[in-house]
Amino acid sequence: METFSRVHAKNLVAWAKDKPKAVVLSADLTSSCEADAFRDAFPDRFFSMGVAEQNMLSFAAGLAREGFLPLVHTFAVFIFRRAYDQVAMSVAYPNLPVKMFGFLPGISTPGGATHQAVEDVALMRTLPNMTVLETGDATEVESVLDVAASVPGPVYVRMLRGDLPRLFPASEPFRLDQPRVLSRGKDLTILSGGLCTEEALPAVALLKTRGVAVEHLHISTLKPCNHPAILQALAQPKHGVLTLENHLVQGGLGSIAAEKIAENGLGVKLFRLGLQDTFAHGASKGYLMREYGLDAFALVQAAERALKTDLNIRREDLAQVQVDAVPSEAKAEDL
Repeated sequence: METFSRVHAKNLVAWAKDKPKAVVLSADLTSSCEADAFRDAFPDRFFSMGVAEQNMLSFAAGLAREGFLPLVHTFAVFIFRRAYDQVAMSVAYPNLPVKMFGFLPGISTPGGATHQAVEDVALMRTLPNMTVLETGDATEVESVLDVAASVPGPVYVRMLRGDLPRLFPASEPFRLDQPRVLSRGKDLTILSGGLCTEEALPAVALLKTRGVAVEHLHISTLKPCNHPAILQALAQPKHGVLTLENHLVQGGLGSIAAEKIAENGLGVKLFRLGLQDTFAHGASKGYLMREYGLDAFALVQAAERALKTDLNIRREDLAQVQVDAVPSEAKAEDL
């Protein structure tokens, strides 16, 4: 699959060129959060706040009150853990248009528990007025700025960086509260988001070769999360719903699915794949996803449990699956 380097760095400069009110704030992680190109292009619209995230969020709130569009850039953990009170009281409570881009979501870093944002969705989606988004590939990173800017209040984005695959066609940008329907089927429903969708795609493809019909939805808007296609997908599977997320199973995508299943009396079995009430240690992303059951093979094994059968799929089989950019069956007119 084709990959693209520093997608956000390039896109941010192009996107902000004709938006003089857009300003970027960084907490001493400018190049690490791909804000260095913006700094070089628009130095008078860039604020280096130092290692002072609480102050940065309060400062961003002040800029928003003065009519600016603050784009806060730092690692996700330093937004929701270190500055949660400022996010809640200075940004969410007055419903200000501060856009927060949290890099290194989940276990996408070898930095260990101090740098891994594994509970951010749970906390941020509980805040009134807060919109929570998660990017899954180069296409979504390229288009999430438009989505975030279109929301009148605060937005928290789980952002990807570095070399990114293009899972979805460039012609199908990120759309607020619209899932991507990547496959159809009534045996199992799989909901995935963020970098976990890259793992889910080969698993779904391999399950299909074993005769398993899978309804696979990529969820990039975690709050609000009300599109009717989601409820339809949760209601129809014969053997259960599986969620796969780069987050604790508490409070994230798995909890969203559980809430909808319970609230609508759907009576379907739910299998939640993600971190199971644990912090993660430091290692490579691939190792951590295998170790904590967030990879393609873990999803296949969960599918076998849901189906109560052995599909005779080995980990090596997944390496042979070719996945190209996947168009969504959910179109804009479905909104």
